[in-house]
Amino acid sequence: MPLLKDGKRVADPWVHVADEVAVPATGAVIVGLKRWRHERASLLKRGDPVGVRLKSMHTASDVADDLDHLGVVALALPVFTDGRAYTNARRLRERHGYRGEIRAIGNVLPDQYLFMLRCGFDAFEVRAGDTEKDWDKAVQAISVFYQPAADGRESALSLRHRTPGA
Repeated sequence: MPLLKDGKRVADPWVHVADEVAVPATGAVIVGLKRWRHERASLLKRGDPVGVRLKSMHTASDVADDLDHLGVVALALPVFTDGRAYTNARRLRERHGYRGEIRAIGNVLPDQYLFMLRCGFDAFEVRAGDTEKDWDKAVQAISVFYQPAADGRESALSLRHRTPGA
């Protein structure tokens, strides 16, 4: 799947490893929460970056104590109507202070890009069939927001107060 970061498609250094598949000896890997819990020590011993994949039934607090060891937290969006990943992204950023990559995986749609960004996601595994035009349009749709959010962008009100003569 193509990876979108900072509004651009980039090479993905991470490899998703299913629970039943052997972990490669080297390279950055993303594993499921169950595997992380059972093989934490051996995964860290490898010396390469490790990430955890959370299903929508999991919560940010499931990995809160391990965030210092994780290079990425991948949050699954099984269907576009399931908003639990949005909540987890926001909690990872605001409640747990996570500064690493929060990646959206699964049913990631261009129409929801800005909402996900505002909640704290900063990387998006997009479907191979999606056109760059769709994603470019989503990235450029809105440049100023009225309310503060987890992405740290200034709100319209704070920008207005910084402007001389406003």
